[in-house]
Amino acid sequence: MSQPPEPLPLVAPQLRALRTRSGLTLEAAAARAGLSPAHLSRLETGHRTPSLPMLLALARTYGTTVSDLLGEVPPESDPIVRADRMEAQQAGGWTYWRAGGSGRAMQALRLHVPQGRGSQEQLVRVHPGEEWLYVTRGRMRLTLGETVHELGPGDAAHFDSLTPHRIAAVGQGGVDLLFMHTLMQSGAAGLCLGDTAPTRRGMP
Repeated sequence: MSQPPEPLPLVAPQLRALRTRSGLTLEAAAARAGLSPAHLSRLETGHRTPSLPMLLALARTYGTTVSDLLGEVPPESDPIVRADRMEAQQAGGWTYWRAGGSGRAMQALRLHVPQGRGSQEQLVRVHPGEEWLYVTRGRMRLTLGETVHELGPGDAAHFDSLTPHRIAAVGQGGVDLLFMHTLMQSGAAGLCLGDTAPTRRGMP
């Protein structure tokens, strides 16, 4: 039986430091990340924990990686990420493992997306860059614009991240993915669309 994942590290001080270093006001940074200023303020003070999609949006906003945002410091100049060094983290119901190097233009993750509300299946995101995913176990529903695709083990998808997209698990066991995306700093104000947009009820 697998061990429960470690809790998400405290990222509040790092979020505030990155925003200050970027020279962005709270309002400007929130707009770029698709958040309300009040929600970003709660993240920076540690009163809310960011979900994984939110971490990805904030990393793009500040031109950094999720690993750096979390304060992870992998060995320098080592291209190999050993299995025993891939520590599980949780964010917004998803579990992920960093599977690539820090400070790269492309980020690689292993993901487990559970079925149900915890999977944030209503979250629709748009941002510059590309994404690639590969299903290793379970089945998933991938919505790209108005088109819905169901993928199973061995299926992959590669798409422009400016296409509104969302991921949901199909089946009680959830879905396991290999996931890669390019890190491109985004100036777009609307990174989150749909019923869970932060201006309506906040990002879970």
